Amino acid sequence: MAVSLNSYLIVSAILFSIGVIGVLVRRNPLVIFMSIELMLNAVNLTFMAFANALGSVDGWIFVFLSLTVAAAEVVVGLAIIVAIFRTRKEIDIDEMNTLKG
Repeated sequence: MAVSLNSYLIVSAILFSIGVIGVLVRRNPLVIFMSIELMLNAVNLTFMAFANALGSVDGWIFVFLSLTVAAAEVVVGLAIIVAIFRTRKEIDIDEMNTLKG
């Protein structure tokens, strides 16, 4: 029983939509950060589905490179969020309009 390409694309579209809603609606930077990662994973799922459907390895290589960049993004993003939290004692997006120290 094989899963069709349309099923993968529907799941990917749902995940991406949840990520977009999370970025637009929520004001907590950690939730926004997780929503961005969810959108990135939805795009990676689409690349893997097309690579599998076309029988190509190029999509898998792109996903691997994308995940390594995402890992670096997580490190830098969380470090910035922690640094802001240490100086301001709160992490509300509406109140962070400048990054001067």
